[in-house]
Amino acid sequence: MNKTADVVIIGAGITGCAAAYYLAKKGVSVIVLESEMIGHGGSSRNGGGVRQSARDVRELPIAMYAIEHLWPNLSEELGCDIEYHKEGNLRLGKTPEHLEILKKLVDKSVSAGLDVRMIDGDEARQICPYMSHEVIGASWCPTDGHANPMVTTLAFYRRARAMGVHFISGEEVVELQKHHGMARKVITKAGNCYEGGHIIVAAGYASRAILNTVGIDVPLMKHNLECLVTEVQPPMFWQMLGTAEADFYGHQTNHGSFVFGGSSGLDAYVKNDNDAGEATSITAPSVCRGIMKYFPDLADAKIVRHWSGFMDDCADHVPIIDKVNEVPGLVIACGFTGHGFGIGPGTGLLLSQLVLDETPCVDVPGLRYDRFKAKA
Repeated sequence: MNKTADVVIIGAGITGCAAAYYLAKKGVSVIVLESEMIGHGGSSRNGGGVRQSARDVRELPIAMYAIEHLWPNLSEELGCDIEYHKEGNLRLGKTPEHLEILKKLVDKSVSAGLDVRMIDGDEARQICPYMSHEVIGASWCPTDGHANPMVTTLAFYRRARAMGVHFISGEEVVELQKHHGMARKVITKAGNCYEGGHIIVAAGYASRAILNTVGIDVPLMKHNLECLVTEVQPPMFWQMLGTAEADFYGHQTNHGSFVFGGSSGLDAYVKNDNDAGEATSITAPSVCRGIMKYFPDLADAKIVRHWSGFMDDCADHVPIIDKVNEVPGLVIACGFTGHGFGIGPGTGLLLSQLVLDETPCVDVPGLRYDRFKAKA
């Protein structure tokens, strides 16, 4: 087995798989190492949102670029229906305090060039008639949407593999090593050594420990989130949904089921014993109570599945996507804080451009790795 490539990528979520695909399109040889299964982490455990609204303006350029230039053609490009819907995003409010939260988010997004606006409850119900009259207002972004996370991640994986990318699952990375000051070797728990001219670390929360082995630290912590899926329902609406307080979010799938994610507010107290996270008996009922308040027609829908996963929460809640000046050849993509799926294709393209010293598709100086350094 050849253990040397132009680029070694650590992590086979949507970020790693998309980066591998875009690099392979440019004729670059790539090895991708994954400690578990393809898409094992947040890429298979999220709510599927492909949104620009309510994002931090530092990461908004990637989201906007991906929705304009990448997502619309991905099913055709990857040869797989990724179930992408560009039907808009409603973020809902039931109190004056909720509307104030939404207005602040809208104002920031508009200042960054996004088409998003505040609407009242009646207009929100015109867009989504199933909404209760408790909703008094919402933010509305017509170009947002959703897709199937697992299908999208695997579509990137299959296309990259067909183009010659070597994926190796069950290879847990424990150390990076430098050669003449440059990132060069990746050592795994099994004792294998892989070498690359560039190394991309896109391993979620595990990225911190991996980067520590070459003296680079990034401020990450685990944060548990949970999702649930209902039995099949009649076609109701295709918008992506959220709330001002982000206590739940979701959409209806092509299959007819609804996928909802959310939080009980007690997620920080979930055990951190494994990388998959642990579902609790608290979160699902909490999310369901909220859903029934907003969408009473779903009150009798049965929950058929429920799962949990950790996101890599960065200290300032936006990702790190950058080259590392102190270790030439090393590139970081982690800390997505639950926002990684929607910008996954854009992040993958940007990583390929960083590796090849090409003009980047977007400029994101606010996502540099060294933004946490003490100021002189």
